[in-house]
Amino acid sequence: MSRIRGKDTGPERTVSRLLADFGIPWESHARDLPGRPDFAFRDQRVAVFVDGDFWHGWRFPVWRVKLTPFWEAKIAANRARDSRNHRKLRQAGWTVVRIWEHQIEADEGRVIARLRSALGLPTW
Repeated sequence: MSRIRGKDTGPERTVSRLLADFGIPWESHARDLPGRPDFAFRDQRVAVFVDGDFWHGWRFPVWRVKLTPFWEAKIAANRARDSRNHRKLRQAGWTVVRIWEHQIEADEGRVIARLRSALGLPTW
């Protein structure tokens, strides 16, 4: 597990490339915000999390039974922490956008359109 990256993951690099291609400035891993969002847009008060399907438990109820008790508890704790941070950001007036790894792999155009919409920018 020591080789698992917490930042600058492949999906994060893809999203940062998309944002850079459209000239959208961002702040990475803002330490003062709950959950340290992968991308923060302070002027628009938008926090973006780019989540790996396994580590953050996309469709977790479907496949949790296949895990050992350790991994089941680990992923469940990650999901609970994500939920707490999401709630804290929303209560502080932030819009939270969660982008899943499989969404980036499936359609980058849809991801950037979703981000542009959340930031109040024209989507094309």
